[in-house]
Amino acid sequence: MDNYTITGRIGEGAHGLVLKATDNSTGKEVALKKVLLKRIDDGLPVSIIREVKTLQELDHPYIIKLLDAFPSGFDFVMVFNYMPSGLWELLKDSDRPLTSPMKKCYMKMLLEGVAYMHERNIIHRDLKPANLLIDDNGVLKIADFGLARLMWEEYTRPYSHQVATRWYRAPELLYGSKLYSSSIDMWSIGCIIAEMINNSPLFPGESDIEQLAMVLRQLGTPTVETWPDHHSLPDYNKITFPYQKGQLWEQVIPDATPEVLDLIRNILLYNSSKRLTAVEALKHKYFHTRPYACSILSLPNPPYDHRNLLRPKEIDPLVRPTIMFEELLNIS
Repeated sequence: MDNYTITGRIGEGAHGLVLKATDNSTGKEVALKKVLLKRIDDGLPVSIIREVKTLQELDHPYIIKLLDAFPSGFDFVMVFNYMPSGLWELLKDSDRPLTSPMKKCYMKMLLEGVAYMHERNIIHRDLKPANLLIDDNGVLKIADFGLARLMWEEYTRPYSHQVATRWYRAPELLYGSKLYSSSIDMWSIGCIIAEMINNSPLFPGESDIEQLAMVLRQLGTPTVETWPDHHSLPDYNKITFPYQKGQLWEQVIPDATPEVLDLIRNILLYNSSKRLTAVEALKHKYFHTRPYACSILSLPNPPYDHRNLLRPKEIDPLVRPTIMFEELLNIS
């Protein structure tokens, strides 16, 4: 800890305390995630080893980078670049709402980061706006890999179903399934995309039962065609819901374009094997129609300063393959 000077407190969650600090050797701001070691004589907990090893395996512009990791007294500390904002904060900022192009840009960053992660057989299991941080260049970074796991190709190894924050938890998890794949991350992404478009959470249940009821109300009562083998899920017979016809997505997200509704509709499916993968979602027509999503080429000089919550700055006239970035911002 001698290499860092604590300058503030960012927050506290189930997985540890996060502090703001300065790297004494570089002068750069960093974030320190401190996890209490309850039984130090037993060595590092498996959960910490998993998170550190996972982060060491990932190197992508849209995934947070682990800078350092070390024990400190009764704590284990992980060091990351300091992120001044996050998607959760930006979605709550009603004074400076995200434009349609910027929403699409963040969706694309999220999907590219998840596609990279899934290609390396890693599932995040807790994707939500609060875990999607924004750096001072406006770049989205997937963070908090405390629940991440290595995927097994045959999906025969059981995992805990008590993962993912309730609002973003796939229905198979709500029914107690312990055999699942990266498609649970895609369900979370579908919920996040819908929340970005609608400016409010899609399924804000206050309990697991209410959460499942909200999903059933939207998608309708599952059938053998829409969800094969759903009757065999561990908790399926523990509660009975009245028949639901389902709702039209156009009614639930009235301000969405047909393209983004089609994207959401093809991610938020009961049948996890039918959900779009991250790679498939990136090929969806939504990302290839106006307004276009920003490319990596446009990110080093973003038009917004997220330290001031999207206050416009002078726009750098970077040329993208098909569109000027300045034109991108002027498209409503």
